[in-house]
Amino acid sequence: MILITGATGFIGRALVRQLSEVGRPMRALIRPSKQTPRLPKGVSVEVAVVSLADVRGLRAALRDVDVVFHFASAENQGARGDLLTADIQGTRNLVEAASDAGVDRIVYLSHLGAASSSAYPAFKAKGMAEEYIRKGKTPYTIFRTSLVYGPEDHFTNNLARLIRSAPGVFPIPLGGRAVVQPIWVEDLVTCMLWSLENDEALNKVYELGGSEFFTFRQIVETVMDATRRRRWLTSMSPITLRALTVFLEGVIPNFPISSFWLDYFAVNRTCAVDSMPRVFGLMPARFTYRLDYLIKKRWYQRAWDSAAERIAALRARTP
Repeated sequence: MILITGATGFIGRALVRQLSEVGRPMRALIRPSKQTPRLPKGVSVEVAVVSLADVRGLRAALRDVDVVFHFASAENQGARGDLLTADIQGTRNLVEAASDAGVDRIVYLSHLGAASSSAYPAFKAKGMAEEYIRKGKTPYTIFRTSLVYGPEDHFTNNLARLIRSAPGVFPIPLGGRAVVQPIWVEDLVTCMLWSLENDEALNKVYELGGSEFFTFRQIVETVMDATRRRRWLTSMSPITLRALTVFLEGVIPNFPISSFWLDYFAVNRTCAVDSMPRVFGLMPARFTYRLDYLIKKRWYQRAWDSAAERIAALRARTP
């Protein structure tokens, strides 16, 4: 049995789909909420409604579990998220419960640049979580990644949304020369599943990125090309842009970006460009070739796609 924390998130949903295709039994750890969990349709998966703060509940959820994929994080909640509770203390509780339950392995998703001494909250939280995992009794595999993108991501989709709504001008950080290596979500999940079949991956930390380097300006220009929306890019000081972002987060419900975005591009988040083909034998997808999902479909195209998904789900349930 495989337990997945953060199974309703962007990367978690991709993992659930791939595990379902190979017939692996799964259990999704869902935090208590009034909202219905967004698990992929037509996929057979157990659900355990438990908070990462509930150690006793975690022990129960880990019954008969061999592998834990730990994706849960408060990053996407921006200023409303609690990294200390969700990412740091939550990971500590999970490591303790996994040790008591005799779990064979924890697979953890971290960031390139993660370090407990980092000045950036998201990287610091990931670094501290990594330390708890490495010091625990359960074997682990840690994946440090650059920017992960795909059809349901919180970065390129929200960036496209902002570009569409921008009144002719779009702000970017002044002097932003830091670069990232965008990695396609399906490539990342494939590497993670590969690690389960190889004992050499035990107690290892892998750094993964795509085959191309991009600055924030280049990312924005690429997304504008994909969405066929052009805006005038104007540079703002990082301090001013951060203050503006924090202000808008506080006054606009569900504002599509957070201050963590600026952290992601504050330092280089790169690794060897051949890390994926050299270690996993997989050639990473190119960022500019995988952004078709950003093209906004007309209403009748969306209706057709929705109907096709429902028909496929009904067929999957039919014995």
